[in-house]
This record gives sequence, C-alpha cells and structure tokens, in this order.
Amino acid sequence: MDLDIVALSRLQFAVTALYHFLFVPLTLGLSIILAIMETVYVMTGRVIWRDMTKFWGVLFGINFAMGVATGVVMEFQFGMNWSYYSHYVGDIFGAPLAIEGLMAFFMEATFVGLFFFGWDKLSKLGHLLTTWAVAIGSNFSALWILIANGWMQNPVGSAFNPQTMRMEVTDFFAVLTNPVAQAKFVHTVSAGYVCAAVFVLGVSAWYLLKGRHIELAKRSMTVAASFGLAASLSVVVLGDESGYLSTEHQKMKLAAVEGMWETKPAPAAFTVFGFPDQAARETHYAIHIPVVMGLIGTRSLDTVIPGIDELVKRAEVRIRLGIKAYDALQQIRAAGSTQTVSQGVRDTFENNGPDLGYALLLKRYVDDPRQATDEQIAKAAWDTVPQVAPLFWLFRVMVGIGMLLILLTGTFFVLSARRRLDRYHWLLKVAVFAIPLPWIAIEAGWLVAEFGRQPWVIEGVLPTAVAVSNLGVKTLLLTLGGFIAIYTVLFIIEMKLLLKAIRKGPQQEHAPDVGAPHPGTTAAARLPIAATE
Repeated sequence: MDLDIVALSRLQFAVTALYHFLFVPLTLGLSIILAIMETVYVMTGRVIWRDMTKFWGVLFGINFAMGVATGVVMEFQFGMNWSYYSHYVGDIFGAPLAIEGLMAFFMEATFVGLFFFGWDKLSKLGHLLTTWAVAIGSNFSALWILIANGWMQNPVGSAFNPQTMRMEVTDFFAVLTNPVAQAKFVHTVSAGYVCAAVFVLGVSAWYLLKGRHIELAKRSMTVAASFGLAASLSVVVLGDESGYLSTEHQKMKLAAVEGMWETKPAPAAFTVFGFPDQAARETHYAIHIPVVMGLIGTRSLDTVIPGIDELVKRAEVRIRLGIKAYDALQQIRAAGSTQTVSQGVRDTFENNGPDLGYALLLKRYVDDPRQATDEQIAKAAWDTVPQVAPLFWLFRVMVGIGMLLILLTGTFFVLSARRRLDRYHWLLKVAVFAIPLPWIAIEAGWLVAEFGRQPWVIEGVLPTAVAVSNLGVKTLLLTLGGFIAIYTVLFIIEMKLLLKAIRKGPQQEHAPDVGAPHPGTTAAARLPIAATE
C-alpha cells in the first residue's frame, strides 16, 4: 500500500472540505435569521424589517452560490479518489446523499430563486413561506449529509455481505435514527447559527461605528444577539451529548482528545492543559480538573473511561479475531457461496465478522493478514491511535472560542435589553474583530471529528489506507494544486463580493419607521437615516 497516495488523497479531501465548510455554516444560520426578520415584517408591517431581510438576503445569496460551487466537487471525489470506499459502502452511504439532492437541495435551490425574485410577485405571506422553505431546505440538506457522515462514525443498520464483498443496508430506519448522526446534526447546525449571528452582529457593529444605517443595524444586532446567545448555549449542551456518545461509540477519539494514555479510576479528570507526547505515550505538564471528564463522558461518578493503552490492547484482540474472519471469508470466496462451505466456517465468519475491519488494518504491512507476525499485529493495534496532540489542542481551541462567543452574545443581549447597544464603542470593535472566531471554532471541530476517527474511514469497518483509488502521486499533486488554486480564487471572489455589498449597505426603498424606535436607540439615532449619514 502506497501511503503517499493515502496521505495525498486525505489531504485533497480535507482541503476541499475545509474550503466548502467556510460557506456552509453561514448559509445555515443566515437562512433562519432571514426567516425571523421577515416574520417580524409580516407581523408588524414595518418596512425596515423588509429592508433588513433584503440586505442580509443579498449576503446570504453570495454565500449560498459559493457553497454550491465548492460542494459539488466533494461528491465527485468519492468516485475519483475513494473508489474502493464507494464500492464497499456505496449502497448505504449513497442513499442519504441522493435524498439530500432530491429532497433538500432542489427544494432549497428552487425557493432561493423565489426569495430573490418574488418580492413584488408574491403576497407577504407567500413570500414569508418561501423564505422559511429556504431555511428548512438548507437545514434538511445538512441533516442528510450528516446522516451519511454519522454512519461513517457509527455504522449502524448495516452488515457485510460475503457474496458481494460490500456493506449493505439491513435497517434503514436505524441509519436515519443513528444517535451519532442526530447529535452531529444538531451540534453542527447550532454552530452554523452562532456563526451567522456573530457575522450579523459584527457587520451591524461596523455600521454603528461608522454612523451608518443606525436603525437597521440596531435591530439586526438585537436579533443576532438573542439568536446567537440561544444558539451558543445549545452548542455547549449538544457538544456535551457528542462527548457522551463518543464514550459509547468512539472511545479512542475521546481518549485522544483528553490525552488520556492510562485508564484512571472513575470519575475521570478533565485535562485543561498539557503537552501530549505520542512517542513517550504521556502528557507532560498536565493540569487536571477532578471529576469533570467523568461527568461529561459517562454522566456518572462510577463509570471508568478507558485510556489509550487499554484500548490498544483491545484493538490487538480484535485484530486477531478479525484474522479468523478474514480466513473464513477467503474460504467462502473460494467456494463461491456460503452454502458450499462447512458449518464451522460459516459460524467462524458469523462470530468474528464484526472484527473483519480490524484485520484489514494489517494491509499496511502484509498483503494477506493471515501471514502477519506478532510484531505487525502490535503495530496495527497502535495504528488505531490517532494523532493525539492536534486533537488535544484543536478541541481546546474549539471549546475556548465557544466560551468567548457565549460571553460576546450574552453581553450584547444585555446591552440590547438595556437600550445601550451604541454606548460602548470598544465593544462594537470587539464584535467586528470577533467575526472570524466562529469559523475557526467550526473548522477546529470538523478536524476533531475527522482526525479523531483515523485510521478508519468507516469506524471499525474499513481502514482509510485500503479505501483509496489506485491513483498516481503526480495525478494527486496536480489535482490538489488545482483545487487549492480554484478554491482560493473562489474564496477571494466571495470576500470581495461580501465586502462590496456590506460597504454599499442596504437599498432602502422607504424611510425607516422612525415612529417606533428600536430598543437601544438614542435620540440622535432616531433621526431619519439620511440625516445621520
């Protein structure tokens, strides 16, 4: 197995995914914010809320178009770079992606057109329903994609068919209700809501600092602060759920995130700070908070969280059982059918089949896992440990930024309630500079999720090293460079379009509703916008 091909294939998919995920969270969150703003417009009839919906809708449209352009390529990569993966699990993994395209994306794309071109052609209620359809479609799209991704993290409702040499669906309802997928969905969309809220908060703060579009900015800030605070708090709660599920389904990921090499007595402590050393297999200068990890990971005080060393020993046992399954599978394939082999062979495969994927870890070292030495088995067992230091620090970056965003949105929520949004200019500057923070946290979270399940592309079923296409290094380097160049150009275009639209500001068709000042509006800010610019 050429590991250069594996590394380059992983890098190429990671680059395209990271670029694509720059656009997805803002789309998810802005779609809901647009629906909230237009709902207020329909309920109150105040034209300024229509102007707000149109303005933020322009920014949503720019971001939506770029998200579509960067997302299409990712699905082609499954066939191009990960052909064995597509063959092995395509019957399961392809179904949610197909449903996402047919049900969610087509719905979202159709109603996006109506949103932009239907303002003067649809009734108020009709256009409001269109906007909510865009929001629902965006979130449905995320749901189906995360059902597919959640199955990769926890492959439920499926079984390996030795006749076809593929994974097949045994319970599609179990795939849909996969607890890991559901937790990932609500956690991801909540993070997207925070991202959009901070974006709206920061842009609105910039308008207040410049003394432009005061009424629109303050109303936008109130919506963003309220929506963002609720979303930020939900991210913490839902993140806790993800940690709890990792204890059940991805124990190695949890141990790596904690830099926990040895199994400790329950309840486990949370490591706030430290320097994981994979070579020495210890975490230097670790600072612990007693009990906390036990509560997060097990929600109890007496359940033990296994450390990396213990999990490696378990992996070695499963590799040896997987070798038995692999041997039985080869006998079944040689016979041409499970019906033409002895009952003992069938029983061996049935009893050890769940560990077949662990035997495939040996493909890095030997073509036939049955010929593996004890040393190679031990190496393969340690291959189940992901890169601990990046996971350890990425997780803490994500959590740290999450805490800061709760503080930020909570502060502006209080200022809005007290009608003091424009009172502290330094806080407005903080809001502007905070705009990139949600993206940093979201990208860090994605890396934790994906790095954490290595060396598996399908947890416990298919190692990443055997899932790739048989491509040349030169081909991968060429396409990787091409993707980076194209995506960088698209990102620059996105930023220029967004900044141009923000500098231009909203196109207000009517004078603002000065008679009903927004909470937090000072006497000077209640003048018509034209008088304050």
